[in-house]
Amino acid sequence: MDFSISTRSEGAYTIVEVVGELEVSTVPRLRERLKDLIADGDYHLVVDLQGVDFLDSTGLGALVGGLQRVYPHDGSFQLVCTRQRILKIFALTGLINVFSIHSSVESATSPGN
Repeated sequence: MDFSISTRSEGAYTIVEVVGELEVSTVPRLRERLKDLIADGDYHLVVDLQGVDFLDSTGLGALVGGLQRVYPHDGSFQLVCTRQRILKIFALTGLINVFSIHSSVESATSPGN
């Protein structure tokens, strides 16, 4: 399956849309994109995982790394995901309590988030 990452701005947020399998061979692309965005001053990130079919531990690590990078800048790092198999991974690892996970980009970017 093809893997892609696209970004767009919505108000104060930068939306990072990930499509495909987020695993050991594709994670470096996401990690670098997140590093570059944060280095450019994008501190309020919403990572849209709606198009992710598979997520492994390296993918989780890249997401945790992004979260850790925005905090020193008083930023935010939110996820969008409704796929049960992906949400189950967050639940099993306890990361469901670490990330703010939304059902839509609109929910993640609404006032108060």
